[in-house]
Amino acid sequence: MFSVDLTTRPGDGYVVVDLRGELDVADAAAVAAAIATVAVREPQIIVDLAALEFIDSSGVAALGHGRRQARRAGGDLLLAAPKPGVLRTLTAIRLVDAFSVHASVAEAARARLAQAGAEPAAPARISRLRLVRNATRSAIRPSASGSGSARPQAGQAEA
Repeated sequence: MFSVDLTTRPGDGYVVVDLRGELDVADAAAVAAAIATVAVREPQIIVDLAALEFIDSSGVAALGHGRRQARRAGGDLLLAAPKPGVLRTLTAIRLVDAFSVHASVAEAARARLAQAGAEPAAPARISRLRLVRNATRSAIRPSASGSGSARPQAGQAEA
């Protein structure tokens, strides 16, 4: 059983990192390292959270580490399409105030181009990292029936 699946796909001058599953303390260090590796190849990163079901503070820290690595390499890390439960966590930790969070990957790409200009880059390789864990999960998962369906607006202030 895996808790998080990380894949990358090329964009036009950026790379999309897709996160699927649950990102918690068991996998946060590996995800942070994987995003740092991506940042070396392509520092403009959009993390697609559409298939991420759960994130804890360790996962949030991994995203923060990835953003620092992207910025050191001359780029940035944007977040896209968080589900309501993930968005609640990002909001509670005030990450939506620190990151640029967008309703979709396409919206994040448009915002990135508006900020940086349309400079083409070499396409990133498509890669896949599956993190496998044998221990059973003990984390409490948020309810899937949450009513918070608001999505962040494009161009939301960054800290």
